[in-house]
Amino acid sequence: GGGGGGSDDGEMPEVHEIGEELAWTGRFCGGLYLDIKRKLPWFPSDFYEGFHIQSISAILFIYLGCITNAITFGGLLGDATDNYQGVMESFLGTAMAGSMFCLFAGQPLIILSSTGPILIFEKLLFDFSKGNGIDYMEFRLWIGLHSALQCLILVATDASFIIKYITRFTEEGFSTLISFIFIYDAIKKMIGAFKYYPINSDFKPDYVTMYKCECVAPDPANATLFDASAPVAPNTTNVSLSNAINLTALDWTQLSKKECLRYGGNLVGKSCKFVPDLALMSFILFFGTYSMTLTLKKFKFSRYFPTKVRAFIADFSNVFSILLFCAVDACFGLDTPKLHIPNIIKPTRLDRGWFVFPFGKNPWWVYLASALPALLVTILIFMDQQITAVIVNRKEHKLRKAAGYHLDLFWVGILMAVCSFMGLPWYVAATVISIAHIDSLKMETETSAPGEQPQFLGVRPSSPGSFGITEALPPFGDKKRLTWLFLPGQFWDRCKLFLMPAKHQPDYVFLRHVPLRRIHLFTLVQIVCLAVLWILKSTVAAIIFPVMILALILVRRLLDFVFSQHDLAWIDNIIPEKEKKKEDDKKKKKKGNKGDSSSDEEVGVGSPGGSR
Repeated sequence: GGGGGGSDDGEMPEVHEIGEELAWTGRFCGGLYLDIKRKLPWFPSDFYEGFHIQSISAILFIYLGCITNAITFGGLLGDATDNYQGVMESFLGTAMAGSMFCLFAGQPLIILSSTGPILIFEKLLFDFSKGNGIDYMEFRLWIGLHSALQCLILVATDASFIIKYITRFTEEGFSTLISFIFIYDAIKKMIGAFKYYPINSDFKPDYVTMYKCECVAPDPANATLFDASAPVAPNTTNVSLSNAINLTALDWTQLSKKECLRYGGNLVGKSCKFVPDLALMSFILFFGTYSMTLTLKKFKFSRYFPTKVRAFIADFSNVFSILLFCAVDACFGLDTPKLHIPNIIKPTRLDRGWFVFPFGKNPWWVYLASALPALLVTILIFMDQQITAVIVNRKEHKLRKAAGYHLDLFWVGILMAVCSFMGLPWYVAATVISIAHIDSLKMETETSAPGEQPQFLGVRPSSPGSFGITEALPPFGDKKRLTWLFLPGQFWDRCKLFLMPAKHQPDYVFLRHVPLRRIHLFTLVQIVCLAVLWILKSTVAAIIFPVMILALILVRRLLDFVFSQHDLAWIDNIIPEKEKKKEDDKKKKKKGNKGDSSSDEEVGVGSPGGSR
């Protein structure tokens, strides 16, 4: 132990139970077999239990989060891969992978999505392929196949059992980093909107008569550069734009801004650069959706309306907020930035199809060498998937149905191979959206005494396999709300303690057993690790993200030399081998006490002094 020994009051929390799902069977596919055996009895109930008003609310909310994520990542993938993977590929991949996983995986509460580390890997892979004359899609196919095979090998050997060594320290570091990435991206995009649509601070109403913008005819010498097939203004006579003489027949003052620029005209005037306050309107929609969602979410604990009405409003808080501010946007009629999807189901690039042929474009050695980058992808997939699964399956969520770590990874591997053949993005468990899904399905007691908080009953089981619906809605600010509400609870609570005087601190259970300075030290270590991860994420080293997560596990093991096991038991979890050692020590201590008492009895009976 470390320096926390003085705080050891002898009282310990409940043991960090991992569950039989992560037990190493020592048999080929033993864990997968047990996962399927546990899954089958619950399979029908995954569907009929989903027909509940709260489940419908959760489906709508997560649908909006998934569709936003799919289109956003599709656009980023298109930029990173020269549109070999774009919005349509991301859209179809999310629908297919999400539906299959929800139907057949061991834990349908987990949501699959593209992630930032995968996006970074795709960009580096495309740049490497382009720079070395390697066909990107064929190279990527073989990497995906090797990685899928490696995932299946991990499933067959019960490799998921090592996840039991991941404690709250690693879970909080991982999920907090992902949450901050989402929040940062949402705020960054909102600030970026003010760059393209700045507020018209220079506008002066008194000088409105001086603001004008005119379209001026271009230099006739450049007439041959114009698009002769472009449509002309409605009031323009039937002239040909193929030569400079007929261009003079245009009434340039009657052309719109787009037509003027298309025909090669010049815009002259102070008001030519005027744009509506679209960024300001977007911010109103952004902040309005976020704040209204928070308000309605807390409406369940208000004094207004019956209990069922309050619960209904709270369950559909996300949907109500999004629909209301979409209506506000439509009423104003401003052309605010929105998410768009293609209307036709076809590949983003015309020179690729829906099937990637595995041979013919790269040398034979590429098929074998692709196993090396595939190993990095496998580590990334394994860590992302299983850490998210551990967070979702935590005991405090009171899930009624058992988890299925091996079965989940099995389907992730299968879907990875399918997506590789179809040229679709790779998918893995999305931490933030999965936690949001858990939160949207939480059940609480309907009745409670005045002033008493409702009791948490657990999470409603659901298997929403209907994420394959392809339809676009513009959920402003949804991603920021998605992440801000689901930052890891205890870590966020401990961070707030830095700013609270002791007399105003809440009655957290860990404050009763661990000194405040030790809690601050533990939290500070987490913050430093988070800062290092953030810095590395912003550099080229982001591709080693899986190794960063493994480094968190190493840091956690080093904390055993700084903190006592008593302190770690309350603010984190004791590593399983430490729990076993502690139990063995207790047993030895009990045996020793019994041995001492029995020897004392023998001395008291048989010795001369004992007969007195």
